Amino acid sequence: MTNRVRGRPNGPHLRPADPNDPYDHALALPSADVPAYPPQSYILPDPYIAPLHAPPNHPAHAPTDAYYPAASDDDFSSHLNPAASHLHPLYHPAAASLSAASLSAAPFDSSFDNSFGLKRPTASLVNFDQDPTQPSWLERQRPPSRGERRRVQLTHGNWIVDYPVPSAVRNAMDPLVVAQGQPHEFSHLRYSAVTCDPDEFTRANGWGLRASTAFGRQTELLICLTYYNEDRVLLARSLHGVMQNIRDICRSRSSAYWRASEENGQPAWQRIVVSLVFDGIDPCDKETLDLLATVGVYQDGIMKRKVDDRDTVAHLFEYSTQLSVDASLNLVQPRGAHDSDLVPVQLIFCLKQHNAKKINSHRWLFNALARHLQPEVCVLLDVGTKPGPMSIYHLWNAFHNNPHLGGACGEIHAMIRRGTKLINPLVAAQNFEYKISNILDKPLESVFGYVSVLPGAFSAYRYSAICGRPLEQYFHGDHSLAQRLGAKGINGMGIFAKNMFLAEDRILCFELVAKAGDRWTLAYVKPSKAETDVPEHAAELISQRRRWLNGSFAASIYSLVHFYRFYSSGHNPLRLIAFHIQALYNIIQLVYSWFALANLWLAFVIIIQYLPDVLLHNFSRAWVVAFHWVNLVLMWVYGFFVALQFVLALGSRPKGERGLYALSFVVFALLGTYLLGISLWLTVNALTHARPADGDYAHAVFSSTTAVLVASLAAMFGLYTIASILYADPWHMVSSSLQYALVAPSFTNIINVYAFCNLHDVSWGTKGSDKVDALPAVDTTRNSESAPAEAEEYAFTQQEIDARFKDVVARALAPHRPDTHTEPPSIDDSNKKFRTRLLAFWLLCNALLTAVILNLNGYSPNDKLDDEAHQRKLNQQIYFKVILWSTFGLTLVRFIGCVLYWLQRNTTRWFRST
Repeated sequence: MTNRVRGRPNGPHLRPADPNDPYDHALALPSADVPAYPPQSYILPDPYIAPLHAPPNHPAHAPTDAYYPAASDDDFSSHLNPAASHLHPLYHPAAASLSAASLSAAPFDSSFDNSFGLKRPTASLVNFDQDPTQPSWLERQRPPSRGERRRVQLTHGNWIVDYPVPSAVRNAMDPLVVAQGQPHEFSHLRYSAVTCDPDEFTRANGWGLRASTAFGRQTELLICLTYYNEDRVLLARSLHGVMQNIRDICRSRSSAYWRASEENGQPAWQRIVVSLVFDGIDPCDKETLDLLATVGVYQDGIMKRKVDDRDTVAHLFEYSTQLSVDASLNLVQPRGAHDSDLVPVQLIFCLKQHNAKKINSHRWLFNALARHLQPEVCVLLDVGTKPGPMSIYHLWNAFHNNPHLGGACGEIHAMIRRGTKLINPLVAAQNFEYKISNILDKPLESVFGYVSVLPGAFSAYRYSAICGRPLEQYFHGDHSLAQRLGAKGINGMGIFAKNMFLAEDRILCFELVAKAGDRWTLAYVKPSKAETDVPEHAAELISQRRRWLNGSFAASIYSLVHFYRFYSSGHNPLRLIAFHIQALYNIIQLVYSWFALANLWLAFVIIIQYLPDVLLHNFSRAWVVAFHWVNLVLMWVYGFFVALQFVLALGSRPKGERGLYALSFVVFALLGTYLLGISLWLTVNALTHARPADGDYAHAVFSSTTAVLVASLAAMFGLYTIASILYADPWHMVSSSLQYALVAPSFTNIINVYAFCNLHDVSWGTKGSDKVDALPAVDTTRNSESAPAEAEEYAFTQQEIDARFKDVVARALAPHRPDTHTEPPSIDDSNKKFRTRLLAFWLLCNALLTAVILNLNGYSPNDKLDDEAHQRKLNQQIYFKVILWSTFGLTLVRFIGCVLYWLQRNTTRWFRST
């Protein structure tokens, strides 16, 4: 089949470039007491000065800026010449990955002085709070108080200014690549002090982005990394993984679409934009800013707190770079036309002034950035998630081949570091959980066409699909819109609706598939893989799953209650039938999850009672009596620790009771081991002692009282193993299945209990920040009422920028020292701890008294049980059979779905375009 290149769809969400767009960058105006212009060698030719009436893609819109690069015309020309060797020693092209220690020793050919002399600092110099030699945040943001003074003309009253990047960053770019870009694209960083809401970040209000407005580029792919307070290693891992994916997309010769883009004159990298959205200055790790400054997309000392008494809402930095820092904190740079070199990446760094939660970060992405860029596909990642090789391409390709695909997700797996993290049973259990979800659950939902949740950590959406009602409903959970939305916002929501927005991605998925008049579907893309860190301690796992469980429960109810909206969509009857089947399946799953606590207790009690009644039937009376008391003690221990979870969940935070929660995980793991051992014994006993009267061995086995155990274990180990082998990914069955079996009871008895006990806990508020107060403000003046606003500031010289950059790189590439500090219990935690332990002791005393009184007469086994006890036992066994057989049936449905997905994907592989 001939490969075809699918063009960009025409639709109301795609807006052509406006030739009369008023947007322009800030202009540097001469101050009265300084020379009118910089020295003659710094003046750029007149064609680079952009007239306001020029179209966005006119070369005149290259950014003349507030001040010019500190290099002569000859130096700048030689840098654009591919034959020139003009590289700063910091970014020597001899190696693609250099540590700070090796930079000063590397040979170089440069006209710059080798004055950096960088040495890789020790880990003790990393912590800003503990090391007084490191500059404070106030010192880092203090603008120069003397030096080059300049006047800046604001753009429609907005502070949008270009600043030169450090010489080392500018000169590290591949000259061949620089020739492809716009003038100043690689030599200057654009900074915008955004003083408006994301919804008001429009061209009509004077705002714009370099890639779309200034350079006139079409964007096919917008990749967003959302950040809260992760460390620089996690940021480096995610950002470097994204840049490697972009390189692979641009260098791939197998994709007709991206190859055609290159042949038509627009390099593929110019159709891809990466945005980083940081959720507030105060919570962010300041070392991550050093890392971003190292690659050129951030600078200290240029952010503005206010512009004419208008508070800055977000700080926007734009730069195109070939530099990166990998997860080992090694600097990665071009080596000169080498296949492994990174291609330029258009970076947009949005640093929100205050913490406003993840939904608000996505509002900046979709309503502000994407509105200007008009991408075809938006890919969402959380910092800490590393996309695998070609994973972003596979996501994009799914949209490219299916015009009705509205959203997709890849496979997220736990980061196990070559198996070393599997020593931790919590990590191994989560690894197994992720794998089974990706093999059984996601393929089944993908066959139906409605994946209930596209994980925000790694997913993608078609921008035209989510515009309109899906995003409107999604952003109802943004607390910054509470006053504007009124009763429809957070302030008008009940506790159930607020919990629903804890799993906001599920709401977006439902609204997308149910969009009126459209027939968008959601899909799972197996070849697209990403790895993410998972909690390694009980307290962190409980806190994480509380939000997931409460949010998913509320969102599931919402989607079922509003199922009727599928009838107003544009889906065909066959698809609607599939949605009905899926809804029925989801209802059954919801009922099972609701009664999971009781069912697990009943399974434990019934199975361990088989030990004296069935397995020890031929043993001596002493063994039967002994195991009766053992089982009785274990049942009371089980019941006590379940009751304890309610006391802990209602009385304390997980971080305030780490010890008791860890003990609870251990106890339930031991009880699970006992249960699993008896189950295996019963299974073996049923298979080896079956005596069919008519020769029908299968009927004899599966009609026995232990047949349900055979089915249950077959569902867990048999179907799981077959499905894993089918997908060529069976290793988790060997490395993680046992740990999952032991931790699984805690998922129900501990995590579910904590989640439901804290259903009221929805945090939407923000907090003040002393970090913001350290930023300077901008006050403007006007020569006349009709004149544009102007402001004066002192600017760093190029030498000062380079000197400050030396310290930035030293901090960014210093060995990372993980934060091992444990949050100390607050006074409130201490009070709650005392209350929790007193309640637990009181509960234990009463439980012991009850157990003693109920068993005061001891135990004497009697083969002739009375009719009432016998009937009660039969009823328990019937219920037990129904539960386990239905569990097997649900697993079988998931297995059938995974087989259908496997057939669907492999039979259509040869018909997909690239």
